[in-house]
Amino acid sequence: MKSGEEFIYGLRPLIEAIESGREIERVYIRKNLQGELYQELTVLIKKRSIPYQLVPIEKLNRITHKNHQGVIAYISQISYHPVDQVIPGIYERGEDPLVVLLDGVTDVGNFGAIARTAECAGVHALIVPWYGSAPVNGDSLKTSAGALTQIPVCRVQNMHYTLKFLKNSGLKICSATSEAEKLYSQAHFTGPLAIIVGSEDKGIDTGLLKISDELVRIPLMGKISSLNVSVAAGIIIYEAIRQRSSMK
Repeated sequence: MKSGEEFIYGLRPLIEAIESGREIERVYIRKNLQGELYQELTVLIKKRSIPYQLVPIEKLNRITHKNHQGVIAYISQISYHPVDQVIPGIYERGEDPLVVLLDGVTDVGNFGAIARTAECAGVHALIVPWYGSAPVNGDSLKTSAGALTQIPVCRVQNMHYTLKFLKNSGLKICSATSEAEKLYSQAHFTGPLAIIVGSEDKGIDTGLLKISDELVRIPLMGKISSLNVSVAAGIIIYEAIRQRSSMK
């Protein structure tokens, strides 16, 4: 466990925490766990769209030696925002949405750095998937310099569905990928926009690239094959800000 992370263990305490409105980051459940309380917990987790993972008991025992009853949950240090409420709210304020989606960005340092840049640039929201995303913990909060408590973060169960929702809401989807032919400086970033950045090793999911309206790349003139994802995100975010500012 990272320093500063708070967790709850035990079936009844976790059920009560969820019912009281505590924001849960993720839940670890022992494989093959059974019983009435377990069934009650799983129904509640699915109803509240809380990410969970079935794990061997050894993983739970490494987190705590206390009587965890087969479940441990980490408490989120922020409140997540529903994307289907965030986007309409931006339009209602008379603004064109600018959001950034992180696909497979699991490093807390990169996550925090992107959040910091996005907040400084006036990005309206960050969108992250249930699984395969860096947690909001003490390390990511520190790297973000507190930005993760300022910028809305939307955690979504299905990135493909979310992209379709954004497109139907009038946003242009632009993915940053080395596979693109067009340079980021040649793209049009004015108007409602969603920017997708992916992990440095796997990049953006192929299905998300297919849904995207435009693919762009950042030119590399050196011997290193890729930029740090937080740096790449910053370059594209500020190009979008430059273009949008020139239209005012």
